Amino acid sequence: MLGLKKASADLGREKSDVSLREKPMKKVTLPTDEKSVKSLEVGDYVLLSGLIITARDRAHKWMYENFVNQEKIPTAEDVMVYERLKTLLADGAIYHCGPIIKENQSGWEIISAGPTTSEREEPYEAAIMRHFRVRVVLGKGGMGENTRKACQEVPAVYLHAVGGAAVVAAKRVKRVVEVLKPEFGMPESIWVLEIQDFPCVVTMDAWGFNLHEEVLRRSEGLFQHMISL
Repeated sequence: MLGLKKASADLGREKSDVSLREKPMKKVTLPTDEKSVKSLEVGDYVLLSGLIITARDRAHKWMYENFVNQEKIPTAEDVMVYERLKTLLADGAIYHCGPIIKENQSGWEIISAGPTTSEREEPYEAAIMRHFRVRVVLGKGGMGENTRKACQEVPAVYLHAVGGAAVVAAKRVKRVVEVLKPEFGMPESIWVLEIQDFPCVVTMDAWGFNLHEEVLRRSEGLFQHMISL
């Protein structure tokens, strides 16, 4: 039992050294640049402001197949959307989010805007980041090796947003600017949102560090220690 407690304490201390150390909140405004991205490290707390686009499974697949990998011939309307996305995503951000938005007399009202699981977009994200020069990917749960490498190459960062607080996250959305590909349905459409001081933490940085993988590795080590007792 003492061995288990010690292993648990070691894991917690190592994790604290990487991600929970006290650091000042850094403000990042979009569009951003290479210098700003490289100044961020795993464990940094960030307040993100500016224009972001939401993109889930269908939007990623559409971007990848029509324009990144050019597997399909896009329609004229799709090309117009693509040109708009090139402007929005160059030095910009993709948010893995399926918002709930209500249209009223004055425009769009954001109801909830929490993150969705990012790992689903791993087959597409790295190629999309390189193609559009995306500097920030925002979501929850982290991503895989391809995205980690893209963060180094673009360069870019992955920001982890707090899950389970969709209504709170919506309060950091100043306005809904526009919606692209509305035929995808509300959660899968590409929404252009203006956010202000959206709180998140860097968990994958431009230097190749992936906090999610590190925590998993250390957790597996603790588990092996537990079953060996």
